[in-house]
Amino acid sequence: MKGIICVNPFGEPKESVHFAARLKEELAILGVNAEIVDDGYVENLIEGGKNHKIFSCDFAVFFDKDKYLSACIEKSGIRLFNTHVAIRTCDDKGETYIALIGSGLNIPDTLFAPVCYRAESKIDERGLKTIAEKLGYPVVVKESFGSMGKGVYKADNFAELKALAEKLKQKPHLYQRFLPYRSGTDIRLIVVGGKFLCAMMRENDKDFRSNIALGGKGKPYTPDDEFIAAAEKCANILGLDYCGVDLLFGVNGEPYVCEVNSNAFITEIEKITGVNIAGAYARHIVETLK
Repeated sequence: MKGIICVNPFGEPKESVHFAARLKEELAILGVNAEIVDDGYVENLIEGGKNHKIFSCDFAVFFDKDKYLSACIEKSGIRLFNTHVAIRTCDDKGETYIALIGSGLNIPDTLFAPVCYRAESKIDERGLKTIAEKLGYPVVVKESFGSMGKGVYKADNFAELKALAEKLKQKPHLYQRFLPYRSGTDIRLIVVGGKFLCAMMRENDKDFRSNIALGGKGKPYTPDDEFIAAAEKCANILGLDYCGVDLLFGVNGEPYVCEVNSNAFITEIEKITGVNIAGAYARHIVETLK
């Protein structure tokens, strides 16, 4: 069995490069040879209306967000971990929430920003007033694309909301109700093959965002059955082989879906929990392909 592990050609974020190295190591223990590839230099060719065979391998693990390359790899007949559709859906926060509608999962009340094509267009204050009326203040404002807490903001009043709407008007973004209970805290749950593996609590006493990259601190955490069920349901609905599900606390301590990360980093959580996440993912890949 032979595989490739695709990473961003510019070495960013460094955590994904670390994950690739760990997975390669764990696959080797299972007797599987995997090559780490900088995917920016991969010849991604459509020629004569056909997609050529990009790699000669049995599978590919995709630690990037290049939706064109991931689609072409799958089109060439290679099993992709995660699948192209799963990666694409998780990469777009708006698509993630829409995919989870009707699932019974708790999602913060959400409104989507209208598409704006021209930089000179003026923000319609009527829409902003509707956002404020429906969601209240503070309002969480999220760019649809972004990771590690980047592109996530909080508007405490109308002036801040209008400024953010102006700043982001030509980017896909959305607005969500702020959950004040245990602000700056979330639970990151790792799910492999649809089953919960481990979790950590992330806390940031200086920011409403709990991300490690923004100063949040992680510690081991044993989630209750409700949190585990929510994480597993997210993974199964979205068709993920591997993911990190970030859950917030509702006013009664119930789980709310914050985000689902198809390529959740493992550096911090492996260190904190002592769980061999890369090993579990490697075993899932091998067992899936048998």
